[in-house]
Amino acid sequence: MNNSIKIEELKNISSQVRRDIVRMVHKVQSGHPGGSLGCADFFVSLFFHVMKKNSSFKMDGINEDIFFLSNGHISPVFYSVLARSGYFDIKELDSFRKLNSRLQGHPATHEKLPGIRIASGSLGQGLSVAIGSAITKKLNNDKNIVYVLLGDGELQEGQVWEALMFAAHNKVDNIIATIDYNGQQIDGQVDEVNSLLNLKDKLESFGWIVIESDGNDFNSILNVMNEAKKNLNTGYPVINIMKTIMGKGVNFMENSHKWHGIPPNDEQLSEALSQLEETLGDY
Repeated sequence: MNNSIKIEELKNISSQVRRDIVRMVHKVQSGHPGGSLGCADFFVSLFFHVMKKNSSFKMDGINEDIFFLSNGHISPVFYSVLARSGYFDIKELDSFRKLNSRLQGHPATHEKLPGIRIASGSLGQGLSVAIGSAITKKLNNDKNIVYVLLGDGELQEGQVWEALMFAAHNKVDNIIATIDYNGQQIDGQVDEVNSLLNLKDKLESFGWIVIESDGNDFNSILNVMNEAKKNLNTGYPVINIMKTIMGKGVNFMENSHKWHGIPPNDEQLSEALSQLEETLGDY
């Protein structure tokens, strides 16, 4: 497929995913729209182009690429993309955050929702799990890749840095980690709450190959993911610092930490949907 055609297709899917996000969060007046909107292009790229996956879900993930979401509060984008890529019926998105729903506010495993391999309500743990999964693939001679997404505010958790050290020391070189670097967390700007300072230098000093991308530009996402794959199996783990805009696609939500975890009201929903084209049909 012509690359420009492919990117146009991904853009159309992302627009629909963003509509799903704001509608899901609005309906139950609960959830996290800001980071979900910012990461929509990344999730769509991963699940519709980059990963070698099997939507007939098996928990062990043998002989396929697998993905872990560490910053589980951005579940709306994860659920939307899983549904839109065939893991479960998109109509189930209507049950988001409802009592007894499989689509809990933070992903959980006991509901057995296809695509969910770990519970990720508590921050800081996803990278550790992904590294363990990557080691398992090595032991099983499974050549597929493990992907994991973390939030930038999440890097204030000490366990993340223990995991970074462990992966480099043990040459876990079949993993591609990505940091959603939107510069916002629930209490304000990351630099004001607890600055990460020179993140690239820090990660390199911990023994990782560091690449950087624009997470709201499909050319950048796809090119960097290709670059990341070329750096696998070299003895070093790979991490992508991905700059995104919190609330991307909805102008009054963009670059504001206040949309980390509050829903739009009726008027705001209407305004948001007017900015997002319905391309695949609402659920």
